[in-house]
Amino acid sequence: MLPGNIPMPPTFNTIEEERKYLKHKLTGAFRIFGKFGFSEGVAGHITVRDPELKDHFWVNPFGVSFNQIVSDHLLLVNHKGEVVEGNLPVNRAAFAIHSQIHEARPDVIAAAHSHSVYGKAFSALGQELAPITQDACAFYKDHALFNDYTGVVNELDEGKRIAEALSDYKAAILQNHGLITVGHSIDEAVWWFVTMERSCQAQLLAMQTGQKLIEIDHEIAMKTRQELGFPLAGYFQFQPMWQDICASQKF
Repeated sequence: MLPGNIPMPPTFNTIEEERKYLKHKLTGAFRIFGKFGFSEGVAGHITVRDPELKDHFWVNPFGVSFNQIVSDHLLLVNHKGEVVEGNLPVNRAAFAIHSQIHEARPDVIAAAHSHSVYGKAFSALGQELAPITQDACAFYKDHALFNDYTGVVNELDEGKRIAEALSDYKAAILQNHGLITVGHSIDEAVWWFVTMERSCQAQLLAMQTGQKLIEIDHEIAMKTRQELGFPLAGYFQFQPMWQDICASQKF
């Protein structure tokens, strides 16, 4: 359990103040993805639901480096795929996937996806993460496997099927594709992505030894998830990364 005096998510007096905060936080989230090497050409996107227009979300433009994104680059997109604010092109896959997740999950404020190396390597196994480490337990019985890859996601139908597979979970492994995570804040969604990517890496490394993987007992894994895998824990664990990126970069 977290101590009672930890910093809590901020509150806002106006919609404009909240929107400015979210766009700044989203910009920093892309810088963090860039820092961790999660970019792969033009692939990858993080979205955040607009605080006023609930069927609109902010997203990175197509073809702009994670390391170069500033707040003015961000696009406001509605669930029809129309760019309501911004002058750059939108990634069709970002719209197809994220619009369906945001529509299906009113509780989701942010969603994150990229073609990170260990996530896409693990996705080729066609299996869920095993509870072999404390960190992996955050996803125990709380992530899905979407095993219906049909190529680049350009159609809403596949985005809808991904959203259906995600269900009420915090994350999904998209077989032969990569990872996607969601959260009640940008902080939470990005933290789940980072720690899921590292959990994939840890399991792949353990599998390379050829030894049998020792899984954590079901009851202990569930208890550990309850301690590490709830929304405020995700929000709080993101804060050191946020502190580092704010200290090292201007955005």
